[in-house]
Formats: sequence, C-alpha cells, structure tokens
Amino acid sequence: MERIELHIFGRVQGVLFRQAARRHAEKLGLTGWIRNENDGSVHAVAEGGSAELEQFLDWCRSGPPLARVDRIAVEKREATGEFSDFRIL
Repeated sequence: MERIELHIFGRVQGVLFRQAARRHAEKLGLTGWIRNENDGSVHAVAEGGSAELEQFLDWCRSGPPLARVDRIAVEKREATGEFSDFRIL
C-alpha cells in the first residue's frame, strides 16, 4: 500500500472532475478523498497499490473531457490505511 497527495491546477472545478475521479478511483480499488480548494485547484489523497495509483495519476493528468489540467503537484507518502472508500469532500 502506498499513498499519493495531488494538487491539480487548471480548469478543474465545475467540470465534474471530482465525480469522474471518484468513479475512476473506485474502479481501481483506491481509497481516499477529493475536494475543491478555494484557489480553484482540486486536492486529492489516494491510497492503494503502486500500479493503481500510477493509473489514477495518469488519468488525473487529463481528467474528464471538459477539464484542462495545467499542472499537478504530487507528494508520495506512507499509507495510513485510514480510509474505507473514496469520497468527495
């Protein structure tokens, strides 16, 4: 188990980014959360296997069709196992 924290910048609010990300995370068996930030970015924390997290990160680089991702800041951390599902906050 691993953990990544993502700060996603661009046109990522108001384009169903969080909903699509949650569906993708659930499909990959990841746990964690995703939320909008006041600066217009999206912040996500995901835990799971290394390959699944890499697939999630790859998806986040483009997001859903209406999104425009300019940049993603990624931090890798140790998994805590604190989540039971993937939620939108």
